[in-house]
Amino acid sequence: MRQIVLDTETTGLDPAQGHRVIEIGCLEILNRRISGATYHVYLNPERDIDAGAVQVHGLTREFLADKPRFGDVAAEFLEFVRDAELVIHNAPFDVGFLNAELTKLQEGPVSRYCGVVDTLKMAKQLHPGQKNNLDALCKRYAVDNSGRSFHGALLDAQLLAEVYLAMTRGQETLGIEVSPPPRAAGVASARRGPLKVIRASEREQADHAAYLADLARECGEAPVW
Repeated sequence: MRQIVLDTETTGLDPAQGHRVIEIGCLEILNRRISGATYHVYLNPERDIDAGAVQVHGLTREFLADKPRFGDVAAEFLEFVRDAELVIHNAPFDVGFLNAELTKLQEGPVSRYCGVVDTLKMAKQLHPGQKNNLDALCKRYAVDNSGRSFHGALLDAQLLAEVYLAMTRGQETLGIEVSPPPRAAGVASARRGPLKVIRASEREQADHAAYLADLARECGEAPVW
């Protein structure tokens, strides 16, 4: 099973207002193990970046001026993620931006190439009523995020990969382990010898017969045993 943990940084909050993707970070998971394969790129958005966005990720237009445009890297990006399952925190946000970029290139939506798992939706189901942003999940699952002074696509993808594996740890096996029932107290070992049979004495048999006779008189008929 091949999964790609993905994160993006953008110039703003809404691709419908012309905002663009400026960073993509991807980390590969193969059969629930981080393989070490990554894809990371900064992108020139050819537009200004909202001040609030710069405060989040620290990327400026000057830094991105000499970086490739999305169209320059689209083919290699799609080749890296093709036929994988994307693991994204708040997937509608990132997928919305990627779809906007791919639409400009007439490449079709992300769903044409990949399936998508939204870890924010998953976290809300597991921890209703609690904070479920990436920092909160890192704390909850003991993932070290001390190096996260700014949001960065590749760093956040690495953190999310560890969080996702911790969140889904119970899905690592579908087998059902059946343990043998504990031996009841006082039960002897199977290696013991044959049981000793103690038969009733003549006196005991006579007493039992008398008991049955009394019972028959009270009931008006002989007992069935």
